[in-house]
Amino acid sequence: MSPDIEPSTGRLILRPWPATDVSAVLAGERRAHWAPDFPADGDRVIAGVIAESPAGQYQIIERETGLVVGSTGLFWPPADGAVEFGYGVVASRRGCGYATEAARALVAHALTLPGVRTVRAEVELANPASVRVLEKAGLTQEAADATTARFSTGGS
Repeated sequence: MSPDIEPSTGRLILRPWPATDVSAVLAGERRAHWAPDFPADGDRVIAGVIAESPAGQYQIIERETGLVVGSTGLFWPPADGAVEFGYGVVASRRGCGYATEAARALVAHALTLPGVRTVRAEVELANPASVRVLEKAGLTQEAADATTARFSTGGS
């Protein structure tokens, strides 16, 4: 099984980043199939990561419009049975439940992959919406310090 299979939901498709989109983001170009505020800063960072190691990184596609509205991904390969993930949705689509929906799909997919027993994410506590995304996606807080918390699906 591959981390690059396309998970989907009723409203979203998680598609591996096409090389042409990675190049366009890195070059500061625009594409017609992107939401007007895509890419966000985090997407630019991820495009750089993908240029080095593309496995497990996805664009979040709004099924209704076909527009790229964010990105999510697994930081592959797993270590000691755990894989970390991240996500981001552009400002124009926040509050629609897309981050939670994408996180649920990616976590469910990740747990079917060989060598993965748990899925983790770190979040800044100053971003309560992101904390709620992880909670709604079924993760529980396992550690925290003054600024960040680590969430996990559990497993060992």
